[in-house]
Amino acid sequence: MTKAFSAARVDDAALPIIDVSGLSASDPERRRAVGSALRAACLDKGFFYCAGHGVPQGLIDAVFDETRALFDLPEEAKMALEKSASRANRGYEVLGGQTLEPGAPADRKEGYYIGVELPEDDPRVQAGRFNRGPNVWPRDLPGFQPTMNAYFAALTGLGARLMQGIALSLDLPEGYFDAYGRDPLATLRLLHYPPQKPDDPKDARGAGAHTDFGGLTILLQDDVGGLQVRDAASGAWIHANPVPGAFIVNLGDMIARWTNDTYQSTLHRVINTSGRERYSVPFFYAGNPDFEVRCIPTVLKPGDAPKYETVTVEQHLQAMYAKTYK
Repeated sequence: MTKAFSAARVDDAALPIIDVSGLSASDPERRRAVGSALRAACLDKGFFYCAGHGVPQGLIDAVFDETRALFDLPEEAKMALEKSASRANRGYEVLGGQTLEPGAPADRKEGYYIGVELPEDDPRVQAGRFNRGPNVWPRDLPGFQPTMNAYFAALTGLGARLMQGIALSLDLPEGYFDAYGRDPLATLRLLHYPPQKPDDPKDARGAGAHTDFGGLTILLQDDVGGLQVRDAASGAWIHANPVPGAFIVNLGDMIARWTNDTYQSTLHRVINTSGRERYSVPFFYAGNPDFEVRCIPTVLKPGDAPKYETVTVEQHLQAMYAKTYK
C-alpha cells in the first residue's frame, strides 16, 4: 500500500459500539444511558457503530443481493436508469460522476439514488421542490423495489429514533428534533467501488475526503472494508472496519451547525485497495426541507455567539449538491 493510501490499523474500540436498543425502552434511565453513550461518541469523532438497531438481518442480506444485481446489469441497462433524466436526482450515477474532495480526481464509484416516493401530481413535485419526485426502478429486477422500499422505511424509523438519542445526549427533551423528522428528505444511496489498482494516481479515491451533508448517515457496508475516518486529535486516518450486525453512524454538517461545532461532522473517505469489489449502502437522514437549522441556545457558553447563519434543510442541501456536482 502506498503512503498516500495508508491509514492506521487500530482496534475496533477506536470507534465505540453503542447498543441503541435502550432508546425503545419504557425505562427513561435506559434511554438516558444511550444518550450518554452517544454524547461521548459525538464529542469525540462523531462516528460510532450502531448495534441493537432492530433491522432484520434477512432484509439487510436482501439489500446487498439486490445492490449487487443492480450493478451487474449491462451498461446499456444501467444507462437507461441514469439520473440526469430525473428531476428529483433519482436513479443511476455513472462511475466518476461525483467529486467529493476538492482538487482530487473524480470518485472511483458508481451509485444509485432512491428517495421518498412522490407521484408527478404531488404539489411538492409540481412546485419543483428539491429532490422531490418519483423514484426510478429497474424493470428487470422484480425484487429490487419492494426490498428497497422496506429498507427505506426501516431506516427512516431508525433515523428518527437516533435523533431522539441525540436530543438526550444534549440534555434536551426527547422530542426536540421531532419537527425536523416530519416528512424528511431522506436518501438511500447504493454504491459500488471497483478495486483500485496499484498504478492508479496517488490521490485516487473510491470516495474523496468529505463530510456528509445532512443530519445523520447510517451506513451499511460489506466485509471488504476501505472506509477511513480522520482522527482530528492526531491528524491520522483510521480504518473503520466492518463489525457484523452493526451499522456505522456518523454526524453530518447539520448537526455541527445546530450544536455550534460542539459536535463535529468528521472527514472520512473510501480507498478500496482490497482487490475485491466493494459495496456499501448509506442512508442519509436529512430532515424536513422547510425546517430551519439554527444554533441550539443551550450549547452556547457565556460570551459565545452562533458561528453559522440559520438555513433551511433544503437550502443547505442545494448548496452541498451544487458543490460536489459542478
